[in-house]
Amino acid sequence: MYLKKTTAIVVLAASLFVACDKNPLAAKEVTAIELRDVPSQNLSYRYEGDVPAPPPEQMTGLVRFERSEPIQNDFDVNRPTEILERTIASPNKERLLAIWRKGDDLVSDFRLDMYGKDGKLIRHITHEEMAVQFPDTIRWSPDGSTLAYVAKVRNADPNSLDLPDEKKKEDEEPKVVAEADKETPEATPSPDASATPADNKEADKNVLTFRTEQIYICDAEGGGVKPLTQVEGLMYFYFAWAPDSSALAALAAVHTEWKYFETRAKEDGQMFLPRGRPRLIEKNGRERRLDDLATAVHPVWSPDSAKVAVAFDKQVRIYDGVRPQPTQAAIPLRNELLLSAREYEKKLAGGGGGDSNSNTANADSNAPKPTPAPMVNQPESAIPDANLLSSFNPIVEMVWPENKILYFQTGFVRNYVDETQNARSFMRWHRLILSSQPIQVAPQQQAK
Repeated sequence: MYLKKTTAIVVLAASLFVACDKNPLAAKEVTAIELRDVPSQNLSYRYEGDVPAPPPEQMTGLVRFERSEPIQNDFDVNRPTEILERTIASPNKERLLAIWRKGDDLVSDFRLDMYGKDGKLIRHITHEEMAVQFPDTIRWSPDGSTLAYVAKVRNADPNSLDLPDEKKKEDEEPKVVAEADKETPEATPSPDASATPADNKEADKNVLTFRTEQIYICDAEGGGVKPLTQVEGLMYFYFAWAPDSSALAALAAVHTEWKYFETRAKEDGQMFLPRGRPRLIEKNGRERRLDDLATAVHPVWSPDSAKVAVAFDKQVRIYDGVRPQPTQAAIPLRNELLLSAREYEKKLAGGGGGDSNSNTANADSNAPKPTPAPMVNQPESAIPDANLLSSFNPIVEMVWPENKILYFQTGFVRNYVDETQNARSFMRWHRLILSSQPIQVAPQQQAK
């Protein structure tokens, strides 16, 4: 009796399935969608180890610094006591940013002016009390409408801040705050804030400045200067524009952490490599901390501006950009990199020379050398011992040239104050092939 009832239920279910399948309103079919529409947590990936390096033209993080002859002539003739460091042309070449300093300025403090392509001054951007930091990070937005840079109060003493409270604030759960709802933190106003500029070339003296490094933006004429970030106690030291110029992916560190690791590096005789927590900052000032982990690897945007990728040691994390209910995905790559390193060192042991994307043949003498003999005897099915693989190293750089292809480089890198001790070896490129998981879409939804 039980078997008969079960059979009847199965037959009935099958009949309903066939009926639904014949009903065009109920029918569904698999449809692929664009990656930008796929939440990061729903991405699929395929790992490919030891691939050729991406073409140089795809290394979008590089910025060309120039020295404009007309602007240099203006400094030589009209500004002989001021030092022009470099210029950066806007994407359309119509504007030139001049990075300069006075003779008595600190070597780490800079000032900004906007020039036309004819070499004529348009406007002073930074006022007297604003010191631009990290000039290598200054960037024009891809559409050429906005310039972003990092600055703080000139000769400020950030050690006077109540940094323990700021550290506590940094460790709180991140949240998105609308610009209109932000509380203005304690800042050091510039002198003569109520003064009216003598002419339209003068810098705006009403711009708030802070005792730790914040990100500022201005328009292509050098006007409209404003702090994009306003978190006293944090040091923003790197950022990258989204390809559509809508937002920035940035790294920021608490001042006390920065000073601690800077001191440690100095004691070890190493060059200080700053580490920060990744953040996404929109042009209206809305900010979202992407992760609680710190990294020295610069974040990269997907070409469609929909996602940001950040690397932490042997892991890649991908975050949604500006969208409702953003998600994130963690891609652990330790095992994949271990297996790739074993195959790579087998080739070295066999005289194959490794993959062409590695510079091991020209490696520094101070870098570690592979020890392939014990590793070769390991069973193929076993995960290799990381201690026996010199080419098993953390991620040091990322490039995202196509929406579906994310490159990342692993390598052994040590930079010392004494450059003769520098080591850089086993620089190997790998990549992730990203894809969207198919979804079920009804025909009437497709028609819309």
